[in-house]
Amino acid sequence: MITFRTEVRPGDVEVVRDIIVSTDFFYDFEVPVAVELIQEKIDQGNQSDYHFIFAELDGKTVSYSCFGPIAATDGSFDLYWIATHNDYRGRGFGNLLIEETHRTIKKMGGRIVIAETSTLEKYTPTRHFYDRTGYSKEAQINDFYTEGDGKVFFVKRLQ
Repeated sequence: MITFRTEVRPGDVEVVRDIIVSTDFFYDFEVPVAVELIQEKIDQGNQSDYHFIFAELDGKTVSYSCFGPIAATDGSFDLYWIATHNDYRGRGFGNLLIEETHRTIKKMGGRIVIAETSTLEKYTPTRHFYDRTGYSKEAQINDFYTEGDGKVFFVKRLQ
């Protein structure tokens, strides 16, 4: 049975690193960014604008999301990270986690969630995930990350 927690623990630094590396979706230089956000939350506690939800199966963290409010907006949130450990992909954990993330954001006064991803072919499953979970593609910047690798903006309006 899957359970969720929002409390960030010191051990989550390595848990997040392991999840991100296992996916084989992210560049090496992106891994420290994910870890830094966890460390910031540990260091700053409730003063941090980063929020996390961890999905656990029998006490093992298998998936997590990181999100936060966008400054100078009324109810807009960025979904910074959502990732499931490769050993647990395809079992619906991502769907359950995104639903829990949306519920939490809505409780926090959120009305819009923005997710960004790459246009590269290897990110096709990611783009399909956003489509399946009610996001709409609202913008694309070609050659954003590098020549041939654009950035796609997906938006979910919370009801």
